[in-house]
Amino acid sequence: MRAAVLNEHGAKPRIEEFEDPSGGDDSVEVLVGAAGLHHLDIFKASGRYYTGPPPLPSVVGTDGVGRLEDGRRVFFDTTVAPHGSMAERTLVPGDGLLDLPDGVDDHVAAALGNTALAAWLALTWRAELQSGETVLVLGATGACGGIAVQAARILGAGRVVAAGRAGERLAALRGRGADSVVAVDEAGDLVEALKEAAQGEVDVTIDLLWGEPAVAAMRAAGRFARHVEVGNMAGLEITLPAPLVRSKALDVRGFSVAIPPIELRREAYTRLCEHAAAGDLEVEYEAVPLDDIATAWERQQQPSGGPKLVLVP
Repeated sequence: MRAAVLNEHGAKPRIEEFEDPSGGDDSVEVLVGAAGLHHLDIFKASGRYYTGPPPLPSVVGTDGVGRLEDGRRVFFDTTVAPHGSMAERTLVPGDGLLDLPDGVDDHVAAALGNTALAAWLALTWRAELQSGETVLVLGATGACGGIAVQAARILGAGRVVAAGRAGERLAALRGRGADSVVAVDEAGDLVEALKEAAQGEVDVTIDLLWGEPAVAAMRAAGRFARHVEVGNMAGLEITLPAPLVRSKALDVRGFSVAIPPIELRREAYTRLCEHAAAGDLEVEYEAVPLDDIATAWERQQQPSGGPKLVLVP
């Protein structure tokens, strides 16, 4: 079968013929309809991800949607190595399947995937968002950040602040749930800009940037605020003064979409699909042929944000 194959850690995958998957007692074969491309995929392929380097050669891709032999439509976010989602077929643990609700096509379902699950569960499960609280999304112009802005509004946030790179994508978030926007690359005093946009202090921060913007967000946070670290597009490390954490009783919480139990992921994914089908959650994506994996891989590494790239075999 044709697949996007990784032959060297840190290199771009290439379209090659790869061994067909073969299901067993604990795994099933999925005919892939579409697969989302994430920063996570690039990080895993680098060999530096905390779970360890993938085997070589192996097919890249973490999640996707497709059909089983009996026609059942499913979403999956776990595969059996060396098989990944960016192939004509893949191998998935039998207990790792999520049924795909009616009314959502494969491309939208794949664009939601781990991207939307990360946004939704970071807010609900990790941040424990309460109705009426003020939410700041750092890195709001990316695919996950854009969903987080909309999800915060759906979940009852009292005020939503979208922070990201200046431009049309940031401005457009005003029409997708954001009460105010902050251009992190143009703000002279980012702390004051965040406080002004929040009209006070921030209760929950969903952080896809880390680096200096993360420290600024913590300074803009209120007492007992929760800062949920989801991504690190602005840097891997920060200098965090102890009094800043102590004086606010600030919670800094890490989040990975792989950690919540499968039951929570199933429930969250169903709700996301329902909101997308109803039209109150806008999913911006671009379908890309699997043959264009090299170009898509390069685009995914850019920090400028953009629509979710969905690979189609």
